Amino acid sequence: MAKVYEFLANGFEDIEALAPVDILRRGGVEVKTVSISDSLMVESANGVTMKADLLFTETADFMDADMLLLPGGMPGAANLNLHDGLRSLLVAYNEAGKKLGAICAGPMVLGSVGALKGKRATCYPGFEKRLTGAEHTGELCTIDKNITTGKGPAAAFMYGFAILTQLTSEAKAKEIKDAMLITEMMKLH
Repeated sequence: MAKVYEFLANGFEDIEALAPVDILRRGGVEVKTVSISDSLMVESANGVTMKADLLFTETADFMDADMLLLPGGMPGAANLNLHDGLRSLLVAYNEAGKKLGAICAGPMVLGSVGALKGKRATCYPGFEKRLTGAEHTGELCTIDKNITTGKGPAAAFMYGFAILTQLTSEAKAKEIKDAMLITEMMKLH
């Protein structure tokens, strides 16, 4: 079974954090949410308080996962970017060629640690200059080697399914899309 850690800071964007977690767990991926603060309780940008599974300081080694995820939202992404332990972890994952995902303002964290150099990436409009070293695509979801990025809240489902496909299979992603009625919704447009 694939394993993912998603890091949460106060000010995270609700749907960008929870939609991928929901999709991945439905698909059989083990996902642990990790608070980078001293409390398991993390408040979203929209005032929703969520209890994370773990504290960053409680986990000695995050290298057992297949992928690390960063939701966007402000000031959540800025708070993630200020956490030295998380920044070091992202560098180690990238150097090992392990998978990293970020959505909305979250890709700026990957840019600031050098993980986007020579890669294609997307982000929320206005954060393009913070994708240091990347070619900005403007796509809803961009996958380049070990990096998956999403544009913003509307891309949260597409981003979640792109990650599920990478960690499981196209068939599993289709099964979950069908069960969540995503396939039917796409027929409407």
